[in-house]
Amino acid sequence: QVQLVESGGGLVQAGGSLRLSCAASGSIFSINGMGWYRQAPGKERELVAVISSGDITNYVDSVKGRFTISRDSAKNTVYLQMNSLKPEDTAVYYCNLDYVTNGYKRHMNYWGKGTLVTVSS
Repeated sequence: QVQLVESGGGLVQAGGSLRLSCAASGSIFSINGMGWYRQAPGKERELVAVISSGDITNYVDSVKGRFTISRDSAKNTVYLQMNSLKPEDTAVYYCNLDYVTNGYKRHMNYWGKGTLVTVSS
């Protein structure tokens, strides 16, 4: 079993900042990568930012220069620092874990429950 605990969402005015956190625990042998995705009302879920175990990062174009993804490998935690937030960033943000299980060493993917970010204009 794996657990992802997300935190940091909320309501912020345009131009403001928020920091999302996602801590992974459970039957994890190793982590290949972690990331954040978002889903706005009426839209499909999209990648926001991901970070690999080698600290390679990738961002969707719309957040480049405003969002920064980072990780603390000792805590199995990924962060998303969001600056200069815009109303179009409003969405439910989901943490994603790409990992290998203990025991059978299976490659698995796991989603958090999501945290709501609302940016008012």
